[in-house]
Amino acid sequence: MKTLRLETTAPFQGLAELVADREGLFEAEGVRIEWVDRVNTPREIDTSETSPDAFSAFGSHGNTFEQGGADMYNACEWGNYRRVQDSAARGRQVGRRSIVTCAAIAVRPDSDVFTPQQLAGRTIGVPYYFGTHYLTMHLLEGFMPRESIKTCRAPNGSAARYDAMFCGEIEATTLTEPYITLAEKTGCRVVCEALYHGTEVVADTVDAETYAAFSRAVSRAVRRIRADTRKYAQIFLDYHAGQHPGLADLTVDDLRLSRIQVTDPAPIPEHELQRTYEWMRSWNMLDDVGERTLIDADRQAQAHDLLGA
Repeated sequence: MKTLRLETTAPFQGLAELVADREGLFEAEGVRIEWVDRVNTPREIDTSETSPDAFSAFGSHGNTFEQGGADMYNACEWGNYRRVQDSAARGRQVGRRSIVTCAAIAVRPDSDVFTPQQLAGRTIGVPYYFGTHYLTMHLLEGFMPRESIKTCRAPNGSAARYDAMFCGEIEATTLTEPYITLAEKTGCRVVCEALYHGTEVVADTVDAETYAAFSRAVSRAVRRIRADTRKYAQIFLDYHAGQHPGLADLTVDDLRLSRIQVTDPAPIPEHELQRTYEWMRSWNMLDDVGERTLIDADRQAQAHDLLGA
């Protein structure tokens, strides 16, 4: 039995992995999962910090990995491009994770913002180097000049961001489930939302055969989730239970199941690798390292060939 040490994950970024572990699908493929905690990040808003430049991309995701305490982690594709660039542990991307995360920019009920354009010059709380940070930039640059997008540092947990938005400390924030649903239930407005991919980063010690076995188990979990999404949506509520008092009143019937999208693990398409790299370079969020340095192309190809065999 091969042991894989994975950094902990939440349903919005690792639902299929959680299902595969709970239902014995990893062990059926000869893989035992050992979950290791990620470092805790600040839980408060800091409106004085308006750029990610002063912070590390390893504020949570990848931190345990960089210290040798994990073999693998998943996070948003944009953040992982930066983490792999900065990695001292030689972490490399070997494919996309299975869940396609949904996130939404929301404002409080009494906000005068109804459209994305109206967020120009308004403070939006985002967790720097996390998917909801990058998605905010993607969503808003189609509605306003880049210089009109104003952000500040916010925690990576949606609960604190929701509270800061609801009380007016910030004008808006980007949320994931089940906090999008909580926001809607409490009268907040979603001004725009979208889906985004994530990727898997692995250590040199994770060979193609092990990653293929891991991915086969995840693919089996994907089929189960697609066959009964409502059943597995409960995991979102169970995982976050106790994190915020407003969640206690939510049921699966409140969740919009179309926001839960999973797909089989797959290689990162070459054209999307290049386009993402160029977009991040355009925001000065990556150095000129070349997009091919951010993946292990050989291991990715070998693993996904084995997965399809």
